Amino acid sequence: MSIGGGRYRADGRTPGQLRPVKLTLGVQKWAEGSCVIELGETRVLCAATIEDRVPPHLRGKGTGWVTAEYAMLPRATAERTARESAQGRIGGRTHEIQRLVGRSLRGVVDLARLGERTVTVDCDVLVADGGTRTASVTGGYVALAAALITYGMERLLVNHVAAVSVGIVDAAALLDLDYSEDSRAEVDFNVVGTDAGTYVEVQGTAEGKPFDRAAMDRLLGLADEGLKQLFAAQRAALAAVKR
Repeated sequence: MSIGGGRYRADGRTPGQLRPVKLTLGVQKWAEGSCVIELGETRVLCAATIEDRVPPHLRGKGTGWVTAEYAMLPRATAERTARESAQGRIGGRTHEIQRLVGRSLRGVVDLARLGERTVTVDCDVLVADGGTRTASVTGGYVALAAALITYGMERLLVNHVAAVSVGIVDAAALLDLDYSEDSRAEVDFNVVGTDAGTYVEVQGTAEGKPFDRAAMDRLLGLADEGLKQLFAAQRAALAAVKR
């Protein structure tokens, strides 16, 4: 169905509608905090680990660290992708995404009050249908928050953080692109924001012709609406976490 010529997208959503979001907590027995985030067909397993250590450059400084690792499982995609660990190195895309997730999560934790501890959030993509990096940020926060709440450290959470994609496809501004939309988008943005109305990162690229300021403002406004819904989903999921 043509987006430019009608109200609805191929999956029946309106241009400003998120895919169905589901957050399932406590999916890994040994992790301090864990969840599976489902964003339409995309599914990512997120697990948080708290350890009493910090990187060498932080030792003795009394401050903590939050970091992330990201991986795509071999059959998360239509064709098998070889494990990067088997190849002996991680690819540029993986490195970029896990740095993005780490930056996003560090931005909403009071590291000075965390003490000399490291929280590592592992994000493993089970099914990829667009938006795996944004799902990793959104679900990674829930795993992180669940871990801190469980161990009585919820006061260290400064804000919520989530991420969403927006783009222009067939001349229409769309929220939360799936793979079929992302692969042919004329403009593609990933927006990471907090529930305080601030941004951690905005990644925007013109895949076709350049975009103007009006188009960028329209996409950011669309992203803001999506982020509000994701914050609500995070709050609802975390309400069930017990210390």
